[in-house]
Amino acid sequence: MLTFLTGCADAVGFLSLGGAFSSVMTGNMVLLGLAAGRGEADLALTSGCAIVSFIAGVLAGARLAGSAQPNDPVWPGRVTRALVLELLVFVVFLVVWELNLPNHSEHVDLALLMLSAAALGVQSSAVQRFGVPGLSSTYLTGTLTSLIAGVAARTPWRGLRPKAQVLAALMSGAAVGALVAVHLSAWSPALLIAPLVFVIAVSSRMAQEPGVEVSTAP
Repeated sequence: MLTFLTGCADAVGFLSLGGAFSSVMTGNMVLLGLAAGRGEADLALTSGCAIVSFIAGVLAGARLAGSAQPNDPVWPGRVTRALVLELLVFVVFLVVWELNLPNHSEHVDLALLMLSAAALGVQSSAVQRFGVPGLSSTYLTGTLTSLIAGVAARTPWRGLRPKAQVLAALMSGAAVGALVAVHLSAWSPALLIAPLVFVIAVSSRMAQEPGVEVSTAP
């Protein structure tokens, strides 16, 4: 669900908020370099602000979520608190988006992109709290590489399926986000908020039930 949200956010950012991404900072760095080489000040500002906002979100999310601990439960409560912060940022996104319909100015678009990038930065840090190498809901080139390498090594499908599901969620989110951004623009913020509310609700219920603690000890 979080990766589906990421795909939606990147599609909305790229199509509606100035041509940069909310989570793909590697792509934004390339865009920043292209803008510098071609002298495109607007693209440089857009991609640069997205990068700075993402970094700010990562810092805030890392402080709130903390780092993985040996006695962490399956879903640490601090992950949910970080996701609540992400939700609050997206609520501000929603308010700004709706108040400036039907057409956003370039300044409003930039502010919205920065809010979205900051929210995805928080999410990136929150997922890192699980302490699982390679687990991410925002930067997935490594997931794709691992999947293809596993196919080449004839790894059983059971081990590859989660990676394939995450990548499918990203592409599905991007497809849905693009359709909504083009045809139902006013509903775009709902794509960012609804999956997050669902994840927070489910994780909060998990926290109330007896859980199985995991340990990194051999």
